[in-house]
Amino acid sequence: MTNPHFDLSAEQLNAMSPNTLMEALGIEFLEPTEGRLCARMPVDGRTHQPLGLLHGGASVALAETLGSTASYLLIDQKKQFSVGQAINAHHIRSARDGWVEGVAEAIHLGRTSHIWEIHITQDEKLITTCRLTMAIRDRNVA
Repeated sequence: MTNPHFDLSAEQLNAMSPNTLMEALGIEFLEPTEGRLCARMPVDGRTHQPLGLLHGGASVALAETLGSTASYLLIDQKKQFSVGQAINAHHIRSARDGWVEGVAEAIHLGRTSHIWEIHITQDEKLITTCRLTMAIRDRNVA
């Protein structure tokens, strides 16, 4: 499944984030490649839980941002839209500061669903792994 939208730059993707959760959490997209999308997120007061560790919900937000954006880049946005259908996460280790980086890779790219595996790491150590299912739906085009 190829789509010309995957040629958007990281700058163009980041320009779509004002006034969103991505902006609030400091998520920054890195250069996309077809079937794979990377982003990073700071581990700081915006993303900490009360013990000063990376909040698991922030990791899940990064994962869903990656998978949903990757699906968006693969579909024909004039005819279709994509929405998150299910996500699960396994938190392996914690992070206290710096940045984490997430990588979403396609496991399944079907007509009505996409499944993404997202690995979030810090200094090449696995922090969280997620699996995200995106529902692909047709727009009501008149």
